[in-house]
Amino acid sequence: MNDKLRDEEHFSSKKIDWDVWKKIFSFLKPVKTYIILGLIVVTILAAGDVLYPFLTKYAIDDIIIPNQDLIENGLEPDLSGLRTLIILFVSFMIFQSISIYLFIIAAGKIQTELAFNIRKKAFHHLQELPFSYYDRTRVGWIMARMTSDSRNLSEILSWGFIDLAWGLLLMFILTTFMFVINYILALTVLAMVPFLVIVSIFFRKYILKAYRSIRKVNSKITGAYNEGITGAVTTKTLVLENENFDEFDDLTTDMRMQSIKAHLLQGLYFPSMLFLISVGVALVYLVGGNLVISTSAALGIGTLYLFTNYVWQFFEPVNNVANIYARFQQAQASAERIVSLIETELDIKDTEDVIEKYGTLFDYKKENFEELKGDVEFKHVDFKYNVGEKVLTDFNLKVKAGETIALVGHTGAGKTTIINLISRFYEPTKGEIIIDGKDYRKRSLGWLHSNLGYVLQTPHLFSGNVMENIRYGKLDSTDEEVIAAAKAVEAHDFIMKFEEGYQTECGEGGSRLSVGQKQLVSFARAILSDPKILILDEATSSVDTETEQVIQAAINKLLQGRTSFIVAHRLSTIVQSDKILVLENGKIIEQGSHEGLINAKGYYYKLYTNQYSEDMLHPNKN
Repeated sequence: MNDKLRDEEHFSSKKIDWDVWKKIFSFLKPVKTYIILGLIVVTILAAGDVLYPFLTKYAIDDIIIPNQDLIENGLEPDLSGLRTLIILFVSFMIFQSISIYLFIIAAGKIQTELAFNIRKKAFHHLQELPFSYYDRTRVGWIMARMTSDSRNLSEILSWGFIDLAWGLLLMFILTTFMFVINYILALTVLAMVPFLVIVSIFFRKYILKAYRSIRKVNSKITGAYNEGITGAVTTKTLVLENENFDEFDDLTTDMRMQSIKAHLLQGLYFPSMLFLISVGVALVYLVGGNLVISTSAALGIGTLYLFTNYVWQFFEPVNNVANIYARFQQAQASAERIVSLIETELDIKDTEDVIEKYGTLFDYKKENFEELKGDVEFKHVDFKYNVGEKVLTDFNLKVKAGETIALVGHTGAGKTTIINLISRFYEPTKGEIIIDGKDYRKRSLGWLHSNLGYVLQTPHLFSGNVMENIRYGKLDSTDEEVIAAAKAVEAHDFIMKFEEGYQTECGEGGSRLSVGQKQLVSFARAILSDPKILILDEATSSVDTETEQVIQAAINKLLQGRTSFIVAHRLSTIVQSDKILVLENGKIIEQGSHEGLINAKGYYYKLYTNQYSEDMLHPNKN
């Protein structure tokens, strides 16, 4: 039924794809003011980092050495320059502090807004994607895109981008200043830069590979967390705790080993760089020392210190540039995954003409919505899922408005496919589904779904109280309308038994309510929305017999005046249906009323009598 599920291995590019990054960069447009501010500030910071050692050079050449000569000659030291140094130093610190503050503000704003924009765009698109997308995509995969990937991209495009700009600017300004001061020492320092770059690229390549492996395993761990939590009941009923733990332990052990490898490489990288820098400092002392001794060179000790300082300063921008480039490569997979999510084509979407008339899912033109009566027709419908055999072949069915149709058959007979097609979660691969005399693809998804009520076998309740969960059926309904809907489906009495009544919290997924109570709340939600077409997907199969009677009474009220399709597990719940369709391999093998099919003593008769006999033998089975 499903396509091959999405996984990390589908996104493992080793080179930077600038077409993908151009799409990610488009999210930066709303924060371009802060980008400009950030670039201005890092330019000032880079210039400040280069100028700061000049304070020490001034202290050595203009304060310490002259005063040392005065003291040696028995004269009083001149400390006037010290006051100037203090003023310069304090002024510099204040200026740099303000610049760093602005830097943090700019980068923080870019990161926050970028993560917001990416998640907003991605979640907006997730609302548009049809049921088929969620049918073939793991929840853990989607969660990882909305959390870790969006965070990773926002960090690299905020702090990383600004750090990259700072590193490049610092290297440029450093090089310019060094050549202005002394080209011989400048060439000595720059001689070490290629070695720093080569070592950085070498280590970053393997560090990147290690971190890519970590991200793959981390995504699997996220999925395992999700499945472990959502499937906790199944795990315990099947006694799979040990197997699940072993599988999870394998994943976390793998991640631990990958992390150790990455940190080992990181640990080797920095000492290697420090060794090269130490060699560079030694060369500067060797060449510069000779220049200081040589009277013709006229090189001061302060200038020699300045260049040894610049050797150390070259390390950080080279490291930053190599690191950011590696992080861009590392984030390539995140960028690809985010873009793939945002650009996922809609399997089911309205045409431009339909959108022009009816609007979009986020901007309905309800004034153009025609009233739905409820006539439904399948006309020579074929259907197959993306992977698998054809489910329906030349399927035909006519349903009049207000009729109740029950769908019966073994698993795989095509019951769920039919109601998914009616709901337009999928569309026919051939043929038409006509509602009120018109192909439903010529009207909008919003029009259909606003007239559709769907009650699942295991209904989903949102976090919030009972009142809020019923109100989801009609968001602008009053409390009185919500209560009236609950009374209509026999839900009011059990709700009022709660200490907080309608304000009772349902818990995540309705965990604080029983299956029967959740079902009645979902019925109240459905009747509040007043759908013209109602679909009940085995709505009583998970409850006991006593609760089934209450739910059946609620169902009978729901069905009144609506075109209804019921997928039935318990055949006793569909005896009042206008028409019962018995399906096998996507074809109708029998159809008629309950009484007519019983009298025909065919396939339905065998199903019903077998189930009736079993219920008699095991009256408390459920």
